[in-house]
Order: sequence, then structure tokens, then C-alpha cells
Amino acid sequence: MVMEDSRKPSGYKEYVAGLFAGVATVVVGHPFDTVKVKLQKHNTNVQGITYRNGFHCTARILATEGGGVQSSRPRPQVIIPSAAFAGAIISFVLCPSELVKCRMQIQGTDSLVPKCSGYSSSLDCALKTIKSDGVTGAFRGGSTTFLRESIGNAVFFSVYEYVRYYMHLQLKSGSSDHNNLVDMGIGILSGGLGGVAFWSTVLPLDVAKTIIQTAPDKSSPTNPFQVLNSIYRMSGLRGCYTGLGPTILRAFPANAAAIVTWEIAMKFLGIKNN
Repeated sequence: MVMEDSRKPSGYKEYVAGLFAGVATVVVGHPFDTVKVKLQKHNTNVQGITYRNGFHCTARILATEGGGVQSSRPRPQVIIPSAAFAGAIISFVLCPSELVKCRMQIQGTDSLVPKCSGYSSSLDCALKTIKSDGVTGAFRGGSTTFLRESIGNAVFFSVYEYVRYYMHLQLKSGSSDHNNLVDMGIGILSGGLGGVAFWSTVLPLDVAKTIIQTAPDKSSPTNPFQVLNSIYRMSGLRGCYTGLGPTILRAFPANAAAIVTWEIAMKFLGIKNN
């Protein structure tokens, strides 16, 4: 009788679980609801701006209310938590895809992986991982990806916003002509430096993630700090920054291209991002 009672979930625990579920629903769904309400208000009213669609409305919100307007000083109290939260959400999508990517990348001429246990394609890798480790196996290294993306995005957008702000400030004080070419140059520099800052900060976590996700043994440690401690003891600080050269070489042009493309898209949608 006692054992049967202990198996029954208590009422308050179910209430707390439901509370957390409700909070998660509101947090994730609120931005979409904001867009919906703005569309309903503005597109049914003769006065004021009329949004072309949901994407146009979202872009307007980001440009005018999300810290993107460069007329005021960047606000770290807004940038850091917003970017970190976005990175945390992204990590849930990135983790399985990066696990497959890393396992495919370690195959090759110098690979320690036997050819008989190799993967013929990304789909083959994903299916074999799920078959051997279950669905949770696809999220191996999830906590490390979570840390990398949340910390990295906070650093990236902080550097991006401040570099962009001070460059615009210098241009205004120098009374230079502000044209599209100048905007593109600012985007390249601010995006590129943001990318370099991102990877310079979180590369040790990326190293740990690679080790965790490509470990052949299921019982291998998944704690990134435990893995980094092991690497540090074996190879020192240099080992924790393995791959720094190609990572930085990739970070500047890749992130510069991403930011410039985003800013061009904003202009194409008719959104000013001064």
C-alpha cells in the first residue's frame, strides 16, 4: 500500500510542472502574439502605418523597438540577455545537426574511425546515432552547445552593436557622406569583429563539444569543464584553443557576410536601420 501511494504524483508537483509549461508557452509565443496584435490594430485602422505582412511587421519591431536604432547608445542590459536567450533557443536546433556534422568531418584519410563503422551520408549518420543511442543521443553535447551559443551570442551582439554605434558616431562628427557603400563597410567591420569576439570567447567550449560529440564510448564524460580540464592537463591552454587559426579566418568573413546580408534585407523590406 505504501509503495502504491509513493508512486502517485503529488498535486503540487503537477501544478508546478503545469506552471513551468505555461511560462514556456508565454515566453515562446509572446513575440508572435505581439506581431499578430500589431497587424490587427494597424491593418484595420485608416490612420498610421499599414504592414505588408508579418515579416514586415517583425522587421519594423526589431528596427524601431529592439535596440537596432543607432540614434541612442547601445543598452547592454537589453542586448546581453536578449542575445543569450536567442542563443539558448538556437542551441536546441544546432546540437543534433552539429553532432552529425562533427561525426562526418572526422572521417577521412587520417581518421581514427574504422572504415567499417563509418557513415555513408549525413542521413546515415543521424539514423545510426538514433538507432544506437536513442533520440537523446542526437542531443549529446547539448549543455555545451547551450553554453557556447548563449555566451557567444551575448558577446557577438555586444561587440557588433558597440562597434556599429561608435563608427556611426565618428561618421556623424566627421560630417562624411553617408551612403550605401559606407553602410556596407560598417556592416563588414562590425559583423566581422563580432564573429572574431564570439569564437575567441567560446572556442574552448567548442573544442569540448567536438570531443563530447565524437567520443565513440557512450560512457565518456559529457561535462564540458571536466573535458576541458583533461585537455588542459594534457596539452595546456593551447590545447583548449585548438583550431583557433582556421576558426578566426572563417569567423570574420562569414559573420561579416551574414550581417551585411541582413542589413541589405532590412533595406529591401523598407526598414531603416540607422
